[in-house]
Amino acid sequence: MSSTVLARERRTGPATSTPVADTLAVLGRHLQRIKAAPGVVILTQTMPITMLLFFGYVFGSALAMPGQEYRAFLVPGLLASTAANGIMTGMFQSAQDCHRGVMDRFRTLPMSRPAVPFGQTAADLLTTAIGMVPLILVGLAVGWRIEGGPLAALGAFGLLLLLRFATSWMGCWLGLLIRNEEAAGQLGSATFVLPLLSGAYIPTNNLPGWLRTVAEWNPISAMAAAARDLFGNASPPADAAWPVTHPVAGTLAWSAVLLAVFVPLTVRRHARGGE
Repeated sequence: MSSTVLARERRTGPATSTPVADTLAVLGRHLQRIKAAPGVVILTQTMPITMLLFFGYVFGSALAMPGQEYRAFLVPGLLASTAANGIMTGMFQSAQDCHRGVMDRFRTLPMSRPAVPFGQTAADLLTTAIGMVPLILVGLAVGWRIEGGPLAALGAFGLLLLLRFATSWMGCWLGLLIRNEEAAGQLGSATFVLPLLSGAYIPTNNLPGWLRTVAEWNPISAMAAAARDLFGNASPPADAAWPVTHPVAGTLAWSAVLLAVFVPLTVRRHARGGE
């Protein structure tokens, strides 16, 4: 569980403990945890592939775009949804650790308080970067192409990981707030609706006025539009809300807001425990 941290404390003593070393120890603990029980990660990483094949081939020809063009439109949206899925995984992992008493044990150790959430979110970021590879390969197999140049593509992947990092902090805070593994799992399932209320799977220009406004101010819409623009798949619509017409700036702004709000909230909540 926290054997890496405990072993290091016994070996070196608390005087040599540093925030960076503590964060790396917690990161290693989460990677070992994923290796021992990979079910949640496998489920969250294979779901976008299932949706790509189902939406792309079953619904693709029935939508406004021809099937292959729709699949090229859909892949960046699924990558954006994967980035936003940090809410669910972060919430479940934090709530599970609280429910099983792991967070309380961490707080008894002479270690940096921010190291625990930073280690968790860093591990999530690393596994997400690796987990995106199968979706990208399947996307290429069904007709999606990266047409915007290598630097623009790297920028798109950087934005995807930045948003994932920001949403995982939000999920981590929610998990510390809920502190119940079962409740977090149920609430995490409800986050499935967030990409549906965005431009990830369909264009937003045909939605009713109020629903279109909600969808276009959804951070997932900005990320999906930024990915399509940087990958060279589609230009941002000119008549949408500001985060979608300026999707790179919109994604950066949303990520900055989420990090500015939830990093201090999460660190403070972890330090206070169940108070």
